[in-house]
Amino acid sequence: MARKLQGLQTIAFDLSPKIVGSATIAGPKEKKGNLAPYIDNLVPDPMLGEQTPEKAERKLLYQTCQEALARAKLTEHDMDFFLGGDLLNQIISSSFCARDLGIPFIGIYGACSSIVEGLGLGAMLVDGEYADQVLIATSSHYQASERQFRYPIELNIQHKGTSQWTVTGAGAAVLSTQGEGPRITCVTFGRVTDYGIKSPDIMGAAMAPAANDTLCRHFQDTNTSPGDYDLVLTGDLGNMGQKLFMDLAKEAGHTLGTKHMDVGATIYKPQQRAGAGGSGCACAALGILGYVIKEMYQGRYRRVLALATGALFSPLSYQQGDSIAGIAHAIVMENP
Repeated sequence: MARKLQGLQTIAFDLSPKIVGSATIAGPKEKKGNLAPYIDNLVPDPMLGEQTPEKAERKLLYQTCQEALARAKLTEHDMDFFLGGDLLNQIISSSFCARDLGIPFIGIYGACSSIVEGLGLGAMLVDGEYADQVLIATSSHYQASERQFRYPIELNIQHKGTSQWTVTGAGAAVLSTQGEGPRITCVTFGRVTDYGIKSPDIMGAAMAPAANDTLCRHFQDTNTSPGDYDLVLTGDLGNMGQKLFMDLAKEAGHTLGTKHMDVGATIYKPQQRAGAGGSGCACAALGILGYVIKEMYQGRYRRVLALATGALFSPLSYQQGDSIAGIAHAIVMENP
């Protein structure tokens, strides 16, 4: 019997691993956005002195990992595993970061849902007593993602109003049973959903059904409802995806109302011309490891359900006419 499996897709933790250290970093566009007060390090140059955005991204990721370790009063030598993911081919940002950290590496890919996938898997390692301390981190970079998934920014291609802007930044967290910090009490791993969306310019529509599917499964598995949480956070549905998600949730019998917040729809201000909002692995990471954790430390939130969503496609699959599938994973974070 899978004793810790609750329902069909949810795993409940006995030891409730804690986020004992976390850090976030973001670029100049994010510095002008709504979540800037919650981000630990805001850099004025998205290139960080590097010659390519790919090298800049791995630098963002490495610096944030070191900051999270320092806040946990630990070093890379104290970590049993490093779980990392990003959007670039072969998750090169994470693998190069793992090379520099020297920690046993488990590479993950859930597109923009990677931070919650990593936190869930990391919590499983700690709760299962396979590890004492685990480092989890994800990153994304506007310039690197644009030229991989759409067009080189030098072409000055005009974005559609339904397109989302890839967040430049990174987030990292240290999980342990020792120390103080918000607890991760369970994880609900989502199913891949595919509603036939084929355009990368409306990714929110591709991800919203996955977010609703995971939300409904979580409520069913845990016998909870929106009223049991102070906040239901989604990662990067953006303005369009957020509205669709709310409609789908309502049709399923779950009215979220003011308890719902989408990081993608919130991170930028309207005058920043970010289309339908933010996306990227750093989007949910900044929301969870920046906004949520700081608000939990202030006592505003006691129990948060955080869902991160991802659009599962590649330039090759898109060019071959394949549809864009969606995925969403969820964790519950609770104050001690």
